[in-house]
Amino acid sequence: MKRRTLFKAAGGTLLLMAGAGGALFLGVSPPSARERLGKAGPGALNGWVRIGPDGRVGVVLPRAEMGQGVHSALCLLVAEELDADWSQVQAEAAPVEAIYSNNVVLLNILPLSLTDEGFMAQRMRAIGQALGSAVGLQITGGSASVRDAWEPLRLAGACARAQLVAAAAQAWGVPTGEISVVQGVLRHPSGKQGRFGEFAAAAAQLAPPKEVQVKSPGEWSLIGKGAPRLDLPAKVNGSAQFGIDARPEGLLYAAIAQCPVLGGSLKSFKAPELKATDKVQALGKQAVVALSSNTWRAQQLLNQTAIEWQGGHTALTSQQLREQLIKVLDEEQGFAFRKEGDAAGQLAQGELIQARYEVPFLAHAAMEPINCTAQFKDGQLTVWCSTQVQSFARQAAARTAGVKPEAVTLHVPYLGGGFGRRLEFDMVEQAVAIAMTTAGRPVKLTWSRDEDTQHDFYRPMAMADFKARLAPDGKPLAWLNQVAAPSLGLDTMKRVFPKFAMDSPDKNHIEGAFELPYAIPHLAVRQLRSEMPVPIGSWRSVGHSYNAFFTECFLDELALAAKQEPLAYRLSLLDGAPRHKAVLLAAAEKAGWRKGRGWSPMPEGFARGVALHESFGSICAQVAEVQLDGNQVRVRRVVAALDCGIAVDPVNVDAQLQSAIVYGLSAALFGEITIAEGRVQQGNFPSYDAIKMATMPVIETVIIRSLAPPGGVGEPGTPPIAAAVANAVSQLTGQRVRRLPIRL
Repeated sequence: MKRRTLFKAAGGTLLLMAGAGGALFLGVSPPSARERLGKAGPGALNGWVRIGPDGRVGVVLPRAEMGQGVHSALCLLVAEELDADWSQVQAEAAPVEAIYSNNVVLLNILPLSLTDEGFMAQRMRAIGQALGSAVGLQITGGSASVRDAWEPLRLAGACARAQLVAAAAQAWGVPTGEISVVQGVLRHPSGKQGRFGEFAAAAAQLAPPKEVQVKSPGEWSLIGKGAPRLDLPAKVNGSAQFGIDARPEGLLYAAIAQCPVLGGSLKSFKAPELKATDKVQALGKQAVVALSSNTWRAQQLLNQTAIEWQGGHTALTSQQLREQLIKVLDEEQGFAFRKEGDAAGQLAQGELIQARYEVPFLAHAAMEPINCTAQFKDGQLTVWCSTQVQSFARQAAARTAGVKPEAVTLHVPYLGGGFGRRLEFDMVEQAVAIAMTTAGRPVKLTWSRDEDTQHDFYRPMAMADFKARLAPDGKPLAWLNQVAAPSLGLDTMKRVFPKFAMDSPDKNHIEGAFELPYAIPHLAVRQLRSEMPVPIGSWRSVGHSYNAFFTECFLDELALAAKQEPLAYRLSLLDGAPRHKAVLLAAAEKAGWRKGRGWSPMPEGFARGVALHESFGSICAQVAEVQLDGNQVRVRRVVAALDCGIAVDPVNVDAQLQSAIVYGLSAALFGEITIAEGRVQQGNFPSYDAIKMATMPVIETVIIRSLAPPGGVGEPGTPPIAAAVANAVSQLTGQRVRRLPIRL
């Protein structure tokens, strides 16, 4: 494969990241698992494992638990190598330190396919991981948590086990090779035995062994089998603490009203009559906040405050932004993100198949509203926040308070959903700014649902043009795809590293469009950036969420033009991608679409749609069975197959796959943020709907057994669902669905 344009794109991205980290990394490698063991603190065997006198095993975790089961998955890696008793394992929060950086997350911005293992691809991955470590990205996102922890946490568990065995051997005066470990108990053939807690203190005095082997797959008792989720008991009995539950002593409660017009600012406000405990004040030039004895009282004060706003994009509409994208597609060439063969030349020689697709802005709509609690007292800042990005949140808090990061203590409770919204730190800056005015009293800022929906960092509006030409056998000979959207990478860099923000190629914009697994001799994929005054951010599966819809729907159009069955058409193009082909076949066979060598039809009034997509190091295929109920689309059944490499905890993989489908299906059928007079029109859930129990389809999953390194799990199930449903609806109606949300 010709990679020239891909590496040009990657080079711009890596240079940008290198500038942010303070150095350009050439010919370097990421920190090894051993280098990431860290130093043992009090009661710790290394930077990841602590064992108390009572035998409880604390696993120090730098990733946020937002319902995705990451705490259990990461603890399971340690428990496997430690041979621990699962009932004695518990998650502990990690401080913000270098060894806890997410070194894999930056791989998501590299323009590489899962199957590309060439020399340059390997060097790019190494550089990306080294940069992640240098910048200190303590972040939960990009379906990277298990991928990043796969080696260091297993090594941490194996080293801790070896230290415990060595301590027991010293105490008993026996060789280490004669000691076995089962379920947190060390045993010797002589009958001597003891639990972890009895040897923990002595083991902590020993250095980790220089040579230790992690288990082979045949030795696993937890990996690939799973264990009960650690976070569920507290969530079931109500004792779990989320960010919104923070209640330090002397707490004040704050509500916020932000300028509803994009780009606007505060002109004036007039508060109602206030009690001595109440306060209404401006927060910079974009917001007004009310403080009181509880959140409800603070919100009522805000509702009674007369606020006047000024300026901004008061004439802006969604239609104007659509027309902007159309103009870009019609008039600009953009950046060649991938080029193979001579697509332009081939497209000029024969009959073309053309289509234009589009998707709207989307909000994150996490169940836990945006909130943050902060207290500034005696020069020290304490923050309680449900954040996905501990390192940036701490930096933002320190910058706002005018203190060094070392003066900031950050607590990260459970997150009531993240989906990328809590990769931002605007709520931290706001809460800290308010806390600087409360004379040492802590303050909890809670956004209303309307504020949450109307001041989000949205999934971008995007539009794609396709042109294709078929060979005599009906297979695609030439393919041109141009995708127009705002640049998520540039928008994010302006917030995170404003000094280094530059207009460079943006892989997040085009991901899922350029790394097609299908055999297409002449292929060109171009990126067209079109900036808008609407804040955008990472939304579950990021650019894959819309590019999968674009590419998989257009591939169905090619199958239709070739008069071929859509599943068979895809399979005929996947001879060079065996993992993708196996996943597609697994989904089809589970759905009953493919029986032996035949194709099973659906009952009258029903249709099947299929989609296949690779993202975050995993491959997902989905079959959606759809029925029309008047003007309503009813998705009755979804079958999904996932190859995520080693499925560390298959039960949780199944749960995350179903969750991703529900999230993507809600967007496909209902999700749309529209703008009129410069304002977001949607507010609470009545105007920003989602799948409900009554319309929830049956979901069946197939987890492909694999010994490949773990891929992502939380996001890969989202991209294919919109295309699978849209393709089924197109079969039922005879009209192509080219715009989301799906409306008949």
